[in-house]
Amino acid sequence: MTGLLQEYVARQAETRPDAVAVVLGDSRVTYGTLDVASSRQAALLRELGCRPRDRVCLLVSKSPAAICGMLASLKAGCAYVPVDVENPAARVELILRAVEPHAILADPSAVVLLDQLAAAGVLAPGTAIVSVIDEPLSGERFESAASASDWSGLDEIHEPALSSEEVAHILFTSGSTGTPKGVMITHANVIHFVEWATRYFNATCSDRFSGHPPLHFDLSTYDIYGAFRVGAELHLVPPGQSSLPHLLAEFIRSSRVTRWFAVPSAYALLAAFDAVRHGDFPSLRHALWCGEVLPAPVLRYWMERLPHVAFTNLYGPTEATIASSFYTVREPPQSDEPVPIGSAWEGGELLVLDERMRPVPPGEVGEIYIGGVGLSPGYWRDPERTRQAFVPWPGRKGERLYRTGDLGRVDDSGLVHFLGRRDSQVKHRGYRIELGEIETALGALEGVRECAVVATESEGFEGTTLCAAYATTPGASLDERALRRALRERLPSYMIPSAWLAFEELPKNANGKIDRPLLRQRFRELRGNRLQAVERARADTSGETAGAHR
Repeated sequence: MTGLLQEYVARQAETRPDAVAVVLGDSRVTYGTLDVASSRQAALLRELGCRPRDRVCLLVSKSPAAICGMLASLKAGCAYVPVDVENPAARVELILRAVEPHAILADPSAVVLLDQLAAAGVLAPGTAIVSVIDEPLSGERFESAASASDWSGLDEIHEPALSSEEVAHILFTSGSTGTPKGVMITHANVIHFVEWATRYFNATCSDRFSGHPPLHFDLSTYDIYGAFRVGAELHLVPPGQSSLPHLLAEFIRSSRVTRWFAVPSAYALLAAFDAVRHGDFPSLRHALWCGEVLPAPVLRYWMERLPHVAFTNLYGPTEATIASSFYTVREPPQSDEPVPIGSAWEGGELLVLDERMRPVPPGEVGEIYIGGVGLSPGYWRDPERTRQAFVPWPGRKGERLYRTGDLGRVDDSGLVHFLGRRDSQVKHRGYRIELGEIETALGALEGVRECAVVATESEGFEGTTLCAAYATTPGASLDERALRRALRERLPSYMIPSAWLAFEELPKNANGKIDRPLLRQRFRELRGNRLQAVERARADTSGETAGAHR
């Protein structure tokens, strides 16, 4: 088994240097070019003071340059930290203060953000900002220390000897306390999954992998290294197409991707706009999804139109590396019950346990625990949170289990079924979100006296609807629009609630706590009333049209 992730590319560059590695629009980068460029960029990082186990932050839009930056960081012996450049500066500030990067790789999309971070005093004097394009980057408050032209003539780096147990990257997810959690993922974690997936999905160098998820999202990890493992092409979805259904369908069509991996909301979006034709995507061989429940009607829509494609449901949190279990659906579902999350892949364990961490009998509900080779070492510089989430495995000395907080049951055939969350964590647009993080940000706004954030099920492509209830202090002139605008400075767009209710005082239960079940019911009623109003408007319009044609 390959020891370090960058060796996948080095192996392909040695045997097939002219084979295409990464594609974005008209840009095509070969394995030979990618290997040399990333080695030279790694040499520059070392010249700028990066040492093994340092962190390199990526403030780069999804592009071949971003992929090169990931590999360069690994070749320098560092761990890379991909950050969404669309995130508000306040959230990125928390991430940078946590990881203390020695270098930041950036492109023009990050200039405004870097200026905001510099103004906040986040960029330490020793932090080197490196432009991944040929031109230097500069803003009102920062200047890049180097650019792509500065490493083009450097000798390739002599890589440090590191173990596969070293951290390859740190992915930040939503935290219930309002602070994002940094999940450490090792080279070995990713390699174990990629090696299994290569065998199970029978991937070869003739494949074309899609690159739909953003690079700070763990699904992209398989797209990248799964393609590099076999020397396949990685086709990145161009910016602006990810959420446009007909353009996204055309991307799958024209790129002739053979493997499509996306969150269920992307599948639901294409289905909602009927963007998939019968017999469409003739090159596509396998469709994968992970991140949340894919509604059975949506899956039925895809399977009926694409009988030549195999469909596999993957399940697992970031803490267990990409996915922990799999289930390949053989026939279009006949009921609207969600398909199973299946069983663990080789080297992993998927358990449903009771409160005493004993296996529950088939059919009974318990909490899902994950064990095996995919488990993260834990949370970056947060041993207490790590101890709470990664617990000793009863009966197996020295081994750990990750407690997911997900409820599940095992059926008579041994397959696991996901039944929902036991806490305030939800999946929205494929992202795992702690409702407490949104509440913390909302409650910190001036003029907000009390607030609560709940989630309700949605029939739309987003999966769940984020709903915010609030009460203001006397004299405060706050409305939904003002609160949305203020939250956008603290939270990414996918965490902004889309349904709002104002109260003089939030409803309480008998214990004096905010009555969240009642709030969820109120939001469901609000949604129902709005749908009825839309239907009435449609009926009125239809009547007027009919009258006009008489």
